This record gives sequence, C-alpha cells and structure tokens, in this order.
Amino acid sequence: MTKQIITLSDNAAQRIKEIMANAKDPSIGVRIGVKSGGCAGMSYIMEYAKSSNSNDEVIEDKGVKVLIDPGAVMYLLGTEMDYKKEELSSTFVFKNPNETERCGCGESFKV
Repeated sequence: MTKQIITLSDNAAQRIKEIMANAKDPSIGVRIGVKSGGCAGMSYIMEYAKSSNSNDEVIEDKGVKVLIDPGAVMYLLGTEMDYKKEELSSTFVFKNPNETERCGCGESFKV
C-alpha cells in the first residue's frame, strides 16, 4: 500500500467539519498547498475547495475531503495534519517528515 500523502488527526478532522458547516459558500472540502515564502522558505496554504481540479490529489480521511495541489504533493508526502487548541490561540499544525528546518513561529519550513 502506498503511503497516504496526508492524514488527519481526529482533532483536525473534527475542526474541518466545524469550519465547513459554518462556511458561507458551499464547498466540497479543503485544499492544501504550499507556497514560497516565510522565514524558512515554504509555507502551507489552506483554503475552502469549491470544486476539484482534474490534477488535484483527493484524499478522504475521517469523513473529510482534502484536495492537494499537485505542486505540493512532493512536499507533503507522509504529513499528519493536527489541530491544536491552546489558551490564547488555536491552529492547524502540520507534522511533516520531509522538513529539514522549521522557523520558530511554525509558519514556514524547508525541505
């Protein structure tokens, strides 16, 4: 079996379901990608997916549909997406085995 590109923790799946239930526009899932930028070179992008592109990688995990931008697949392989809620903030956290470096704020990474 090939390794899934990205897996969701129970917390992440639950939070995505909550976000989608409250979305103004209907969407089919969330799209995850990466872009150049941030202090370590790459940063994660997450947005509502209103439709799927023919070259998106589509993953369904714990009842949530995740569309992965084809340009991001090689950066995300084997990543676990988690959701952390702390006293003053809450955020999605990507546990990416491909990272060689991560900036102090956790917003960007290098592979």
